[in-house]
Amino acid sequence: MFASLKLNTKDRRKIRKLFVDITYPIFRYNLSILARLCGTDKSGFHEYTKLYHIHFNQIRKQNIIILEIGVGGYNDLDYGGNSLRMWKKYFNSGQIFGIDIYDKSNLEEKRIKIFQGDQKDTKFLSDVILNIGNPNIIIDDGSHINQDIIVSFIHLFSYLKSGGMYVIEDTQTSYLDSYGGDSLDIQNPKTTMNYFKQLIDSVNSNDIQSNEKLKSHLLVEIKKIHFYHNIIFIVKE
Repeated sequence: MFASLKLNTKDRRKIRKLFVDITYPIFRYNLSILARLCGTDKSGFHEYTKLYHIHFNQIRKQNIIILEIGVGGYNDLDYGGNSLRMWKKYFNSGQIFGIDIYDKSNLEEKRIKIFQGDQKDTKFLSDVILNIGNPNIIIDDGSHINQDIIVSFIHLFSYLKSGGMYVIEDTQTSYLDSYGGDSLDIQNPKTTMNYFKQLIDSVNSNDIQSNEKLKSHLLVEIKKIHFYHNIIFIVKE
């Protein structure tokens, strides 16, 4: 949109924000268009926004807490935060929080706060929860490294509010060696996909009566798991 203008990252962000603010009354009910206006690849390159709308539409007017892992923009401290601004517009009463390994505090604005830290640092994650409270929604769009995804989920899921949703994006890295996935063994238990596939039995944990060893390995607070192309939604009891 702004490629022909000789503007720095900060100026382009301000112009985009102004444009989104002006057009928001027209496009506020269409998350896919809102995503493109905000500059996030959750629509277009990925087709996540259609799924997000299905799962989030009923709670979009509630005063909820959203935590997204991964702000975007890599080491450019003035770049990123596009999806955080999308969530701010979509959930117009929500509190939006982000986590990134780089200092993205320049991107903060009203109802958006960003913490700097590593998503596999469980002490850091606990400190974030202590600051923001228990989230209704957690979205992992962070490193996409299989081990990081699993560590973050195991630690954060217990903090999620009852009925809340935990979302993992870009699960195709389960099949990419460079992200700790496995391009040869589709059954490798260390990949993101196989970790969450083995949690399917958690949905039926109340019916597992005799195998206590199996139950001890399950996250029994899981109500639903939805697998889609490159994205997983986990709903907490």
